[in-house]
Amino acid sequence: MRRETHAVPDEQGSEWGWFLGWLAVGGCLALGLAALLSVGIALIAVGAAGAWLLARKGHRNALTGVIAGLGLPLLWLAASNWDGPGDVCHSTATSTTCTEEYAPQPFLAVGVLLLAAGFLAFLVLDRRRRAAAR
Repeated sequence: MRRETHAVPDEQGSEWGWFLGWLAVGGCLALGLAALLSVGIALIAVGAAGAWLLARKGHRNALTGVIAGLGLPLLWLAASNWDGPGDVCHSTATSTTCTEEYAPQPFLAVGVLLLAAGFLAFLVLDRRRRAAAR
């Protein structure tokens, strides 16, 4: 006689999956707003479609991932302007190119703040949900 076993899904792991999905949606929406004049409309459409799909079945607490996702493009801006502020020149054997970069500190501060706020809000809401379920 063969006995079938069904695995019980790890609810904690699935909530983190939903959180990461919302994190991607928030990052997509923020990057879409930043690049509104080029590919922004397409990114906002992808983010809206992702939000629609996640809102249909996702956990409510995971929605805080949007807050964290808004910080991702800011962290990328901080990293890409790391040598700023001012003119930054890079030389090769045949050419020199100079670009003006912004100060990375404001982008870094706001990006870290949003990322931390999203993760912290998710952890607090998840702890409350688990305490109420007991």
